[in-house]
Amino acid sequence: MTEPRLQTQGLSRHFGALKAVQNIDFALDAGARHALIGPNGAGKTTFINLLTGVLAPSQGRVLLSGRDITATGQAERVKLGVARTFQINRLFRGLSVLENVSMSVAERRGVASSMLSAIGRRSDVIADSMQLLETLKLADVASHRVSELPYGRQRLIELAITIGLKPNVLLLDEPAAGVPSAESHIILDAIDGLPKDIAVLIIEHDMDVVFRFAKRVTVMVGGAIFAEGTPREIEANPEVRAVYLGQAAQNPTHG
Repeated sequence: MTEPRLQTQGLSRHFGALKAVQNIDFALDAGARHALIGPNGAGKTTFINLLTGVLAPSQGRVLLSGRDITATGQAERVKLGVARTFQINRLFRGLSVLENVSMSVAERRGVASSMLSAIGRRSDVIADSMQLLETLKLADVASHRVSELPYGRQRLIELAITIGLKPNVLLLDEPAAGVPSAESHIILDAIDGLPKDIAVLIIEHDMDVVFRFAKRVTVMVGGAIFAEGTPREIEANPEVRAVYLGQAAQNPTHG
């Protein structure tokens, strides 16, 4: 058997007496389309912060294709192929769409310092960036400032920046947050168009998005894994419905 693309073993994080994440064994295979759900305060964001190196675990390990990266910092994990988007986008709103994406591509190519003074001199970076924008149907707004665009398109730009790093593992923190429901399909279509070998994990409270995207779903409650299965299995699980799905409409989660 091949190693999971990303794996945790006994992963825990405590903040004093608070056990935010408790003894999590988790595996994300190459090509996975996996969703992480759970009620508010379940520990989902803390778990993602442990995967990306924002936080160090109190105990346990994080493995990338079998390599122990538990002590590896956030920037180095990005270079190793672990990329992340955030619930609230972190774009340079005063720069153009192309400039935002080009910085990501330049970082991946190791030429970011030269881009600061001469963005137009790296034709290879510009060509790569434009190809990415065309793939995500953003080429028509390449010269627009990010601040001029509707929020749904800004989320697509953030996705383009993250894909520009050519990750092996893509972690998406509520990719459709703030996007009108009628436009959420644009985000899902973009994710669906990613290379099939990228392992994708999304945190999402919109169950329509979860069930349209995911082949597998993990439910967290109280910092621990409560259930895992196919979307159909999770939807049919009465215990899951009691702790999460039944309250989703009244109490959307962001934990």
